[in-house]
Amino acid sequence: MTKHDWHRASAATLGRAIAAGELCPLELAESFLDAIDAHPDGARVYARTMRARAMDEAMAARSRARAGLRRGPLDGVPVSWKDLFDTAGTATEAGSALLRGRVPRRDALVLERMTDAGSVALGKTHTVEFAYSGLGLNPVTATPPNVNDPEAAPGGSSSGAAASVALGLAPLAIGSDTGGSVRVPAAWNDLVGLKTTHGRLPCTGVVPLARRFDSVGPIARTVEDAALALAAMEGARAPDLRGADLAGARLMVLEGAPFEDLRDAPRAGFEAAVQAFEAAGARITRARVAAVDAALPLSGVIYGPETWAEWRDLLEAEPERVFPPILERFRAGRDHTAADYVAAWLKLDRLRTEYAAATAGVDAVIVPTAPNMPPKVQRLMEDPAHFATENLLTLRNTRIANMLGLCALTLPTGTPSVGVSLVAGPMQDHRLLRLGQAAETALRRG
Repeated sequence: MTKHDWHRASAATLGRAIAAGELCPLELAESFLDAIDAHPDGARVYARTMRARAMDEAMAARSRARAGLRRGPLDGVPVSWKDLFDTAGTATEAGSALLRGRVPRRDALVLERMTDAGSVALGKTHTVEFAYSGLGLNPVTATPPNVNDPEAAPGGSSSGAAASVALGLAPLAIGSDTGGSVRVPAAWNDLVGLKTTHGRLPCTGVVPLARRFDSVGPIARTVEDAALALAAMEGARAPDLRGADLAGARLMVLEGAPFEDLRDAPRAGFEAAVQAFEAAGARITRARVAAVDAALPLSGVIYGPETWAEWRDLLEAEPERVFPPILERFRAGRDHTAADYVAAWLKLDRLRTEYAAATAGVDAVIVPTAPNMPPKVQRLMEDPAHFATENLLTLRNTRIANMLGLCALTLPTGTPSVGVSLVAGPMQDHRLLRLGQAAETALRRG
């Protein structure tokens, strides 16, 4: 495997090469750091790198590998971290001028666990301000590129995370997902993205947005990589993906809201994916679930007050330092009453129960990850109304899993910037990954 191959290989492949003595973790880390520095868009992807830390961690990984004491399959493998995850001694600013110079004393808990598993922290990737947009634009710090179209939005809020993997500047990235922030950039950059069940991974040391929805998840080249990252962040064993097969799997196309205003390319990519799943032996049904249609309109009254309560004091102290469309999204949460918020949660809890009953007979629900293609950055910057409507549309399908407390996995369909999502019940992440492994194989054959 040449150095060029390193930057297109999966994290698991690199880990196996280290285990076989074919690859030195120190050379690997240095190669990625040099590539970031040399890449014309490196500064648009990474807010800051952590060369000294990365080289120290890589040197320790090299010593363990030589002694036959590797800690796991990701020992010595470089990882990028969204600029929401606290890193001891290195700024974590959440893409905001309001948090500029914020330097934590210790790592986020999931980063601690990944470090204990031997991974090498490359640096912090750019994000939307406070992670509050699905489009990926951030004129305050930087807007990362879209791998398929330099004029298009990269998807957010884990925009730099996805770009780091798509551009070969990290083999694996860790992002966060509150309403689609792992899955949208993964889909728009032809990657795998896992939204874990809320509460499965700790958010200790992760800059919050909406604490009752925030989740941590990997963006990767393969389902195997996503599974290994989840295991490392859990401090547990990875699910066994061997022999995963779609034969007999029960997959339900969720009709209704996910297909409203669905653009042509996402529709074609999704239907091609469904055909590939069916050809691999999956049993496909199609149904509308009333609980989904009833849950989506509640998002404003639930998300809005949570985000506004979290950040209102800081935002209103210096509102001129915030990108206006982001500030407007936050301020939309200030007018809801406490009674409205509580009533919405009571209703949502009932709808979660109804959804579970309606989907109990299937292994996963499938939807187009995003109903639209990445819009052009220039128009989004110039037209606030277009920004608002495209952002809401972008996050509509992904938000279903967040609202209903589910886990979800997006896979590239083969159509550029189009993903298909498999959605499973709460805490079914390992089962979902096994199903996702089978679906990934079917899509590659199809």
